[in-house]
Amino acid sequence: MKLSTNSGLFDAVKLANYANLNSTKEKIKIDPKTQKQEIVRVTQQLLDAISCKDFEAYSRLCDPAMTCFEPETLGNLIEGMDFHKFYFDNAQPSASTQHRRHQIHTTLLNPNVHLMGDEGACIAYVRLTQYMDKHGEARTRQAQETRVWQKRNGRGWVCVHVHRSGEPSTSCSNNVALDYH
Repeated sequence: MKLSTNSGLFDAVKLANYANLNSTKEKIKIDPKTQKQEIVRVTQQLLDAISCKDFEAYSRLCDPAMTCFEPETLGNLIEGMDFHKFYFDNAQPSASTQHRRHQIHTTLLNPNVHLMGDEGACIAYVRLTQYMDKHGEARTRQAQETRVWQKRNGRGWVCVHVHRSGEPSTSCSNNVALDYH
């Protein structure tokens, strides 16, 4: 049987379309369990950056135009990193409390991740923060947080919004601002 040029072209186009369809399916086939674990992991990295007062690591994980509602915003929607940087800059421990700097432990409890396609996710959780106060006594604080993450080319996951409920951060005069951002 002899194929006409048009028939051969048609078969080649069908084959190319089939190949593209299969490669597209492979690209979008991401294991939801793995993706949810990744969101929990980057959220814990962000909380660790806060505990260590590492604004550089924190800002790498956040969008420059990140929005937030937090007790410190007094009900206002804040956009950008300047609000958060204030707490990093002004909550540095004094020389007398420098040794307690690494005695902050943050636990992410009951994380619930909602995937929004391959490039978006929302995580809600309870955040427990254990620390030593200025008198050397152990304390624990609790907050309820929701973070919205977006996958960006070249940057990986970045936090684009956070909503935190609970008590406002410990004042900067105590040299411990634990729950910020």
